[in-house]
Amino acid sequence: MNAVAPSALTPSGLSVSIGSAPEPAAWDALFASSAAAHPHYTHHVIAAHREAGLLPRTLRFVTVRRGSDPVALLPFTLRRDLTGLGGRVAQPFLSPFVTATAPLVIDGPDRTAAVQALVGGLEQVSGGRAWRWPLLPTEDGAAPAMLAAMRARGWAIGTVAAFERPLMARQADHAAFLAGHPNRSRFKDLRRRARRLAEAGTVVHVSAAGGPELARQVADFLALERKGWKGRAGTAMACRADTAALARALFAERPGPVGVRADALILDGRPIAISLALVGGGTATLLKTAYDEDLRSHAPGLLLEAEIVRACHETGFAHVLDSATLDGSALESLYRERTHVAEIIALPPGDRTLSLERRLRLARFDQAARGAAKRALRRR
Repeated sequence: MNAVAPSALTPSGLSVSIGSAPEPAAWDALFASSAAAHPHYTHHVIAAHREAGLLPRTLRFVTVRRGSDPVALLPFTLRRDLTGLGGRVAQPFLSPFVTATAPLVIDGPDRTAAVQALVGGLEQVSGGRAWRWPLLPTEDGAAPAMLAAMRARGWAIGTVAAFERPLMARQADHAAFLAGHPNRSRFKDLRRRARRLAEAGTVVHVSAAGGPELARQVADFLALERKGWKGRAGTAMACRADTAALARALFAERPGPVGVRADALILDGRPIAISLALVGGGTATLLKTAYDEDLRSHAPGLLLEAEIVRACHETGFAHVLDSATLDGSALESLYRERTHVAEIIALPPGDRTLSLERRLRLARFDQAARGAAKRALRRR
């Protein structure tokens, strides 16, 4: 993964390199200054995957720099895929714990030039191959400019599937959030469920952002998730040594611009719902949630999510809550805002022997098959 020599300078004075990641401090600085930054392509998250042995050996980075400072970055792999009829396609780094795949791009005067240089780098690394690009927030940050720059250079782009992901933008206070909410009946239902749950014992909401309490809540999350259907299906993080190690590394307090937050709903001293989030750039990305399925009728997971909304308004730990969900999330009834997330196929200029339309059909078939397999696992 040693970086190759940078390409010739672009007309804007930027350089593009393909290879290893930037130095951690420069990488952290890029995230801190990025437009609509998400945590998945930060040093924090990539290092956690590496420590857990879950980073592909073939992972490389397209990095755009001004001098020695990165102004855009995208980790990617070349992998065999149905949309290439078994041949290799390019794909942004993806794992089951990555929920957004937009590149990190600096905000400010260099943004337009950085996007254009990045697209040139994407063309270079693909070698004419298609990009299969899942979980791209197409209307946020630098993504619209990136897609526009692709089209301007002659790329063909098509959408495999898309959905609206729930977001919560913090209001002036919690009362203002509730007053303008289009689904106030949901909160009335949750208050009823909370009263019923309180009849079973003392219920409290606790949170942690570091120290022994954070480590304890991560350990409790692993145990609670394994107790439920994911444990029975073998997909809970604690079911495998590497994903358990990832949880401990990912949700650990580290220096840098990405923080960690754990929230728990406690009934008579035992956790009945736990949420783990990464916090940075003003956004809390709620990556993992588990709840006690024996208490399903009380909706402890949703009760906890409602408490996180309240805490966000009361303490201001984030400006935005990103649900980090797929289509059909229960958080659609709690969060008012939405962001458009799509899987796209992007073909750079060159050989179009396998058409965009055929690749889209293959991707939709693949997506449907994977969805059916997941539903079957859940029914086990």
